Amino acid sequence: MPLWTEWWVWMSGALILATLEVLIPGYIFLGFAIGAAMMGLLILFGISASGFALTLVIFSILSLISYLVMRKYFALKTGQVKIWETDVND
Repeated sequence: MPLWTEWWVWMSGALILATLEVLIPGYIFLGFAIGAAMMGLLILFGISASGFALTLVIFSILSLISYLVMRKYFALKTGQVKIWETDVND
């Protein structure tokens, strides 16, 4: 059985990507981490693709959806400017 069909491989990848997000913030790796975690859950519950290419397509779609949802909820409103009231050194 190939490794990409194991749920724990996807969960391990999600953990690594989430750790990268902490080290390099920007909501880029977090979208991939959520996609990998969702893929791991799908495989854990018995829903898996028949081939490696289809598995990667499902992973990329899940990652894109999670990135777009995060962008909607975490982004600044259109035309809004972030103003800093305090300084780190105060």
